Amino acid sequence: MTLEQKIQQDLKEAMKSGDRFKVDTLRGLIAQIKDERIKLRPKELEEKDVLAVLQRAVKRRKEAISLYQQGNRQDLVDKEQKELEIIQQYLPEQMSKDEVLKLIEQAIAEVQAQSIKDMGKVMGSVMKKVQGRADGKEVQQLVRERLTQMSE
Repeated sequence: MTLEQKIQQDLKEAMKSGDRFKVDTLRGLIAQIKDERIKLRPKELEEKDVLAVLQRAVKRRKEAISLYQQGNRQDLVDKEQKELEIIQQYLPEQMSKDEVLKLIEQAIAEVQAQSIKDMGKVMGSVMKKVQGRADGKEVQQLVRERLTQMSE
């Protein structure tokens, strides 16, 4: 069963159970997936494309949570948090910081990075390997820290 089919199935179950919040969240996701399908025409929508849609949705929720916290809007923080939890159920399990650090070390060796100037090469290599299992901002921060240590 594809990720998109799983979301469709869960939407039907949420409708039957009367979980209005989950229905609204999943309908929004399905709409975003359809938009992506239209954008990619004539190419077929692949699993990695659906995963990218989910990752963008997660990123949007995290940014919104941060902004709502700054504005002291706990009601909206809670709403976004609930949506985030629903969406994250469909993402692959996230990698630990140690696993990401191992991949960074491997990437640095592969591209023979010497300094922070090689950050783009290292990031490209690492992001191909993590593919949705780690947050890009966190990976970027870890790569930056590691390359800065090398330069010192």
